[in-house]
Amino acid sequence: MTVVTGHVRTFYQLLFNTLLVSVINFTVWFAVTFWVYLETRSVFATGVISGIFLVLTALTGVWFGSLVDGHRKKTALQGSALASLAFYGAAFAVHLSVPEQAWTDPADVRLWTFVLLLMFGVIAGNIRTIALPTLVTLLIDADRRDRANGLVGTVSGTSFLVTSVISGVLVAFDGMFSVLVLALAVLALSLVHLTFVRIPEREPEHSEAARPGVDLRGTIRIIAGVPGLTALILFSTFNNFLGGVFMALADAYGLSLVSVQTWGLLWGVISTGFILGGLLVSRTGLGSRPVRLLLLLNVVLWVIIVVFPIWASIIPMAVGMYVYMLLMPYAEATEQTILQRVVPYERQGRVFGLAQSAEQAASPLTAFLISPITQFVFIPFMSDGGAGADAIGSWFGTGADRGMALVFILTGLIGVIATTLALASRPYRALSRRVAEDAPATEPAAAPA
Repeated sequence: MTVVTGHVRTFYQLLFNTLLVSVINFTVWFAVTFWVYLETRSVFATGVISGIFLVLTALTGVWFGSLVDGHRKKTALQGSALASLAFYGAAFAVHLSVPEQAWTDPADVRLWTFVLLLMFGVIAGNIRTIALPTLVTLLIDADRRDRANGLVGTVSGTSFLVTSVISGVLVAFDGMFSVLVLALAVLALSLVHLTFVRIPEREPEHSEAARPGVDLRGTIRIIAGVPGLTALILFSTFNNFLGGVFMALADAYGLSLVSVQTWGLLWGVISTGFILGGLLVSRTGLGSRPVRLLLLLNVVLWVIIVVFPIWASIIPMAVGMYVYMLLMPYAEATEQTILQRVVPYERQGRVFGLAQSAEQAASPLTAFLISPITQFVFIPFMSDGGAGADAIGSWFGTGADRGMALVFILTGLIGVIATTLALASRPYRALSRRVAEDAPATEPAAAPA
């Protein structure tokens, strides 16, 4: 893809820097999840980690968005990397000072202190997640932003590819020690690189349309003023409510089928689907009806969640997840493009942050609830002697992995029904017309090169 803009080099430099930071943040997240499960053998513990991540994401999104809108984008990126570096450094100190036996107890305060510090470091990276689509608006011409968003998806996919291999191998090699050393080194490198990147932006102007601070009321007013945009965010919130189920159980399910090394390498292969999907978006764009495309994609994604757990095998899971990854860049680029199109630039950080908070707000509840429910209800239900095992175990299978599979299937069915209903709703028709017919949102003010 050729991006038509006067700031191509800056855009690609920021993509490279984002790749560095995303790789290390995803590595820490994947690795600590793998490591805690292998140390404690507790599905509940891995679910709590997912829940912590999602709670922090939901609570910080609006605040992070105000930081992005209220400061230069370069300052926001540097602050994000510095915060992650500090939290990972503190976690490294804890790791060195705590005896090995403490890590095997899922109720040990020292274990959760370590996990929380790592999660704070990962969450600090969400400032960059909010800033990046606003940088697409700043640096890329309006008629090419959907394709640029595809390249952002490609970077995310590359991050997953590298992350899964690194985290699986490093955890198998020496637990979290090498993961933390790598995190500290890469974040320091990213800060040095950012120093030499020039972003052509003016100091943010705090006008009536873009007041300093969080200004939640004004942000909600902007969203409510776009027909159907509130419904889009509510739909994504519901989707994430269901998606919390998959997030909480996917690693435990995969690790119940294969070794940690195989699971990490398999994620690497699966993540190539995300890369390919992002490249396809960058070449084809999203067409003239992105809202309808987003809903149709969600139907397919939920069908995948229903189908792959039917068989107690890593093969259908791998195939289903590859297709899932292939389609995800289209879904993410579509939502980003819609917001870039209908939200004024000076408000985009806060709207992206509010959308992130709203969409993630339901997922923590799901993650916290589904892990104990799966552990103490569905797994016994599908284990030998359980009612589910007696009823369908002869063809569906029995055991812990089959309990998790049943949770996936029920969740996917709910998702298919909800998305099908959304396709027929009035708010989505209104938003689709607005995106297709209206001119792009207010452009960022020109800045000296």
